[in-house]
Parts: sequence; structure tokens; C-alpha cells
Amino acid sequence: MYEVNKDSGKPAAKSDAKPAATDTPSQDPVPPIKDNAKALPTVTGDFGSKATITVPQDKPDGTFVVKELSAGSGPKVEKGNWVSIDYTALDWNTGKEIPGSYDEKAGKPQLFQADSGKLIPALDKAVAGHKAGSRVLVVAPPAAAFGAQGNSQLGIAATDSLVFVLDIRQATAPDAVLSGEMTAPPADMPQVKDNGKKPFDITPVPGVPDPTELKSHVLIQGKGRKVEAGEKVVVQYTGALYKDGKKFDSSLDRNQAYTFATGAGSVIEGWDKGVVGQNIGSRIELVIPASLAYKDQASGSIPANSTLVFVIDILDAGVGGED
Repeated sequence: MYEVNKDSGKPAAKSDAKPAATDTPSQDPVPPIKDNAKALPTVTGDFGSKATITVPQDKPDGTFVVKELSAGSGPKVEKGNWVSIDYTALDWNTGKEIPGSYDEKAGKPQLFQADSGKLIPALDKAVAGHKAGSRVLVVAPPAAAFGAQGNSQLGIAATDSLVFVLDIRQATAPDAVLSGEMTAPPADMPQVKDNGKKPFDITPVPGVPDPTELKSHVLIQGKGRKVEAGEKVVVQYTGALYKDGKKFDSSLDRNQAYTFATGAGSVIEGWDKGVVGQNIGSRIELVIPASLAYKDQASGSIPANSTLVFVIDILDAGVGGED
């Protein structure tokens, strides 16, 4: 809804996927950010719940405002961090509420990389420098919102200023990994050694035949909500061949978390089936038969008809569009 373009990183476990159409970014220069203006909306409500926004009778004066309403105690958002936010939104000019993440029907946290130019500036440039757990007020003139084209889908005119209240839920550095005591996998699944920010060691069990169905095990149980189909997920992963444990790919070698949209056909079927329904914050092991991977086709260093093993850290999830 708020995107202006897409990212396109691809791991070994990913097939080609066409990007969806997106909103065209404004060509007008984005005004400098200030922390106040002559007139500002008032906000009531607590972090973690829908905000009540009341706009003054004054018209917006074109100032791009980012004002911290309450400070969190989590990690500070740095440029390029993956950030998930909940938000409440309003059109100042019309007083019309804009659908937000707290809506009961379809509301989901927004997931994006801070200050990367992939969302409208009202979101993209508003979170860096604030800590997770903070609530931030944003007043966005058209150049910091949808620009001269507005957004007909949301009923936003080219001259409308928008008001957002952002709850910064989580900030994830590109090289982030999960930590905690691991629950060993069953005796017939490959064993896993945690190497911190280096790829996991994956050791197959001798004599155990290739499975014909997907097998999964939760190594670290996350405390977040469950990942739903259609969401974008941020993960770290290591992939190895089931027959000998030889690593063929790992996001940890690149110090760069990987994102994909679940249920979009953008990753092998075993990933979609294995990640959806898991809790955010979980580390999982997946043993994926060839029928749910690359079948009878070779892919890079992966031979045809290969059973694959992945260890995946599910770092965060939210609405972010397809890759």
C-alpha cells in the first residue's frame, strides 16, 4: 500500500518472480524533517493499541514533522535495519481515517528497511534514530506522502497531508541472528551446531534414508505471533545437502538477512510449507524432499533429485509486498 519500489535479492532457494506494480514516487523534493509545527494533531492512546488522532481546525502548513511521543527501550533503528511497525493513519484535509495495522479485518504490521527509499518518505524516513518500543507522530505533506498523484485507492488527493502514528515494534539489523538454548532435533534428523553469526554446521545421521515428506523441528521456540501466508518474512538461513551435510548457501556468509513473501511461489515449496505457522523468533530445521525443492532439476551446486536441509531463523514478519 505504501511502497514505491521493490527489493530483489535472491538466495539459492529462490526462483524468479515478477514484481508487482507499485506506486510511483513523488518527483517533488521531500521537505526537511522538523520535530514541530505551528499546529499539530493531538494523539491519545498507548503504544501497542490504535491511536486516536484529532486534527486542529488549522490547515497543515506543509511542514514534514516527525515527533517522538514516547520513547522505547529497544534497539535504535539504524539505516538499513529491517523494521516492523504498527500504525494508525488519517487524512488531515478530509478527516478521513486511512486503514491501518490495528484494523480488525486486514490489519498487519508494515515491514520494511529503514531509510531505503522503498516506502513513501512518511514511513521510510520517520523511524531511523528512534528505538524499538517508541511511538512517533508523523505529519506528511504531499511530497512526503503520495506526491502529486495522490492515491485514488485510498481516496487521497494530491494536496492532502497525512497523519501517521507509528508504533515501532522491532528493529532487526541485517546481520542479526537468534540466540538461546537449542532443543536438539530427533535422532533421525540432521544435527545442528550454532556458530553465532557464521553458518550452522549441519551433520546428517548416517544410514537414515531420504524422507518422502517435509520434516520440521523447532530448535528455538519463538515468542512472537505465528507467520501467516501472504506475509513477508525476514530470515537468516543455512542450506545443506541431506546426503552429506555440504553447505550450498547461507545468508550468514553475506551478513545480510533475506526476505521473501510466503505463499507467492517465490521460494521452493518446502520453505512456504515449513515457515508459515511458525512463531516469529523461532529457529527451525527443515528437511525438504526433492519433490518440495528442485525435483529432478539441478540448481547451481545442488544436484537433481536432492533432499535439502535448512536451518532458518525467523526474525520478523509483516506486510511488505512480494520480492
